[in-house]
Amino acid sequence: MKIEKILNNSVVVTKNKTNQELVVMGKGLAFKKKIGDTIEAAQIEKKFVLEKSATTEKLETLLRDISPIYLNIAAKIVEYARGHLPYELDEYLYAALTDHLSFAISREKQGIKLNNPLAWEIRKYYKQEYQIAWKALDVIEEDTGYRLGEDEAASIALHLVNSQLNGEHMLKAVQVTEIVSNLLNIVTYHLKGSLDENTVNYERFLTHLRFFAVRFLRNERLSDLEESFLYEQVRLKYKYAFECTEKMNIYLKGRFDSGLTQDEQLYLTVHIHRLIKQLH
Repeated sequence: MKIEKILNNSVVVTKNKTNQELVVMGKGLAFKKKIGDTIEAAQIEKKFVLEKSATTEKLETLLRDISPIYLNIAAKIVEYARGHLPYELDEYLYAALTDHLSFAISREKQGIKLNNPLAWEIRKYYKQEYQIAWKALDVIEEDTGYRLGEDEAASIALHLVNSQLNGEHMLKAVQVTEIVSNLLNIVTYHLKGSLDENTVNYERFLTHLRFFAVRFLRNERLSDLEESFLYEQVRLKYKYAFECTEKMNIYLKGRFDSGLTQDEQLYLTVHIHRLIKQLH
């Protein structure tokens, strides 16, 4: 492998046999070397593929001021997360986590504690991501000697949620959480607080809400049904559940100026009906 770009003494960019760009790490990997020089395979401790030049450029900027230890930790977290999440993670997560971890440890060293206002919602609605983030705290402690708290686990989990949005601004992840939380509250109040969160139907509904929220914010909407017969049948047959989706529709229109399509309302009605059915 030949050096394409030097990010710092321990991190360089190269290419594999299929011409894919790789970031490779190893102690003193680029010491006294220049672009075009060969890397010894025995020196490589970690490597990962990058497809976007913007990610490489961001890492290059970060590693001018940040220790590569944080990129190494970020790579471990991303690798672990990819083995435990059902969706793809955007490669920009490497840069986002590297930056976040450096700042988090810097704050910890200074004794500065920041509360995550969404910590409760993240623990409740993103259980998989939160469990992975909790594991990440072990990795961080092992590599830095600092044990970060629950609020930090919530922040790392939110980065994983944001990565599902293909590296879009973190505001999107916050908005996804807001939508899921508020729609679930509407359902809870409509059903008079009798939701059983330990059921398969609840988990399916929560998953549906999460993916709906992502599509909604990206404006990737399900179109209205060409044939409204099924919609009318569900509306009439599951009246109580349908009334709940109408309340959801009112919230979305008021908050985002855009509501549910008939297709989306149909699917939500069916999910809510299942929740109602298991209560009786």
